[in-house]
Amino acid sequence: MTRCLHLLVLAALLVACGPQKPASPDALGLSWKDIEAQARGQTVTLVMWTGDPLINRYMESYVVPELKQQQDVTLRIVASQGNDLVSFLTTEMEAGKKESEWDLAWINGETFYQLRQINALFGPFTDKLPNAQYIDFKNPFIRYDFQQEVNGYECPWGNVQLALIYDSKRVPEPPKNRAELLAWVKAHPGRFTWDNSFTGMTFLKGLLYDIAGGPQSLAGKFDDAKYKEQSAKLWAYVRELKPYLWREGKTFPASVAAAHQLLANGETDFSMSNNDAEVDNKVLQHFLPETSRAYVLDGGTIQNSHYMGIIKHSGHQAAAMVVCNFLTSPAAQLEKFRPSVWGDGTVLDIAKLPPDWQAKFTNVPERRYAPKRADLLPKALMEPDPQYMVRLFADFRKEVLEK
Repeated sequence: MTRCLHLLVLAALLVACGPQKPASPDALGLSWKDIEAQARGQTVTLVMWTGDPLINRYMESYVVPELKQQQDVTLRIVASQGNDLVSFLTTEMEAGKKESEWDLAWINGETFYQLRQINALFGPFTDKLPNAQYIDFKNPFIRYDFQQEVNGYECPWGNVQLALIYDSKRVPEPPKNRAELLAWVKAHPGRFTWDNSFTGMTFLKGLLYDIAGGPQSLAGKFDDAKYKEQSAKLWAYVRELKPYLWREGKTFPASVAAAHQLLANGETDFSMSNNDAEVDNKVLQHFLPETSRAYVLDGGTIQNSHYMGIIKHSGHQAAAMVVCNFLTSPAAQLEKFRPSVWGDGTVLDIAKLPPDWQAKFTNVPERRYAPKRADLLPKALMEPDPQYMVRLFADFRKEVLEK
């Protein structure tokens, strides 16, 4: 996380020393008809995480051809995310490049914060999108990204909540709270772990909320004193778990995919996912057994939205807006909502859709292995200030991995 903190310092210097150019009026000042006309024939380079084959298939087999057919926009996908994305754009800006190699990025949270710090995002643009009429921007899980109001600089694309996944054949009654989890792990050594990347840290944020006092305990700006006090209790809890974790907690899976593999191989009895419906598509792929189920601890788990952000010095801002509008169309949202395709939660307010589209969303086959979204909402926790994630990443290594 030293690199991440260095980027934040560099970002602040760029903001302080560099000129603050307003968003280009060329795209924002056009009518939607003219935006579509300007977009035709253009190529949009999208930067995104490419670690899930189903997501990649949705993008390459559905989104790319539909955009080309409907709008004559070519979508080119490049693998990158997080700090690498911020570093790349920072380097471009330092070099004085007038036009970025990248146009659009799948972002949220910490990355959104960093890109706003260096003034690297185009906007506000979401009120220009025709499909924005179907999005409830008053929904706090859409309006705020890690406690930051998106203010039209991100287009919401999907909504998910962290869920634990377990094999119900081996675990007929999974632990429901933090105390029960500790007792279960001690009684079943080696059968539980989490990854040391984004999903695992999101799991720890849920535990931190629970330790700190519940859903409102981490609201607002980052509080260093509160973090030190409550995280000390979190690390004490984790260190009590550690000797009973997979490989005695001496190592953790490097990614959520690796954690899924441990469950699939029978090495552990649990995994977890930031997408509450992922258990369904993993069972449908025959990757996980049909006895797999998902649930949420009583203390709650993080729910958040993921977004598309347009790069400010993109040379294809109009075409990028067309891509965002397509991604939030009822057709594109419905396709990825299907558990057999992706199972990603929609950002559309179903009640705002025309009746025929309401019926289509309502008639998507119910999830068989994950709880209904409505049942998860009472246990949904807001993402805290991004600094909590920065500190958790750094302190997990110091307080757990290195001890």
